[in-house]
Amino acid sequence: MKYLLATRNKKKLEELRRILVGLDVDIVDLDDVPSYVEVPETGLTFADNALLKAREGVKHTGLPTIADDSGIAVDALNGMPGVFSARWAGKHGDDRANLELLLAQVGDVPDEHRGAAFVCAAALVMPDGRETVIHGEHRGRLVRAPRGTNGFGYDPIFQSDGEGRTNAEMTPAEKDAVSHRGKAFRELAAHLAAI
Repeated sequence: MKYLLATRNKKKLEELRRILVGLDVDIVDLDDVPSYVEVPETGLTFADNALLKAREGVKHTGLPTIADDSGIAVDALNGMPGVFSARWAGKHGDDRANLELLLAQVGDVPDEHRGAAFVCAAALVMPDGRETVIHGEHRGRLVRAPRGTNGFGYDPIFQSDGEGRTNAEMTPAEKDAVSHRGKAFRELAAHLAAI
């Protein structure tokens, strides 16, 4: 069966394809649907945004659609940037500016209070209207300066609980094994296999 993966973020697509490998599904991405215009993320939660994107994918293509919304929630900032993670510095997708702004905002926060979590809501919407949302969380803390060249987004400043490296210092397979998206999409993959 064909499923639309509703994102144009190349690094996220690579990650999701790695996580979903082994499923007997044909993944179509938005590059295969040039007329598709991504909907604005206007939801107040990760689940709201994931469902907005997945519903739009079904509406536009008629294909079962998988979408996610994810970001970082910093304890000292009461869970922000949260759903605003990708545009925290103002421009959507400016990873470096987002990361630098976040580090500046928590610059005076002591190490013991720099807890954070990557959060993901993965949504599947079927053409018949069935909807599934699965959540994944990856706890850790913010380090004081970026380290590593793998990953994307806030990976260079996020260190998993019990880990000495940042996500950007891990291999893709190591990160997938513990990440918020890895957790959510492995559970979604099990759901897909069941249907």
